[in-house]
Amino acid sequence: MRRLLKRYLPDHEALAANRWLAPFGTTLFHPRLWHLNRHSAAGAVAVGLFCGLIPGPFQMLGAAMCCLAFRVNLPLALFTTLYTNPLTILPLYVAAFAIGEWILGKDGGDFTAPPEWGGTGLGDWLQALASWMAGLGQPLMLGLIVLASGLSVAGYLLTRLAWRSYLIHHWHQRRKRNP
Repeated sequence: MRRLLKRYLPDHEALAANRWLAPFGTTLFHPRLWHLNRHSAAGAVAVGLFCGLIPGPFQMLGAAMCCLAFRVNLPLALFTTLYTNPLTILPLYVAAFAIGEWILGKDGGDFTAPPEWGGTGLGDWLQALASWMAGLGQPLMLGLIVLASGLSVAGYLLTRLAWRSYLIHHWHQRRKRNP
């Protein structure tokens, strides 16, 4: 399993040679951030799944900071954040909004459409848009946290289970070859 993952993930020597990453060498190239075992892989998947739902372009930055804090595999966590992309982000956010509404006890029947620009000025339209987004904020934010936490726990447990079943399978294969 480790060989398979190492084939697709960059090694830290190649990244250490990058001139943009050189100033972070003491922190970024800590050996535990690049070591790959079942604990660091499961933690990296959990971090990547959690940080993948961070809005905007801050997903990888959040994942990198969590990797530094928890000392899990950095490349795998950054790769795992890519599950959110232009095709998946909308269904994930709709699901998060529905989860947030369900937790807060709202029925979702009072959904209003976003304000149309029409004949109003840009400032008035931006103010109306901000108040519309604030109405979505509480259920969406709560739903994002719950969904990210659930995905993170599920990813951690499934990675540990997959790694363990892979090891057990290879133990049985080795036992068959060497009786």
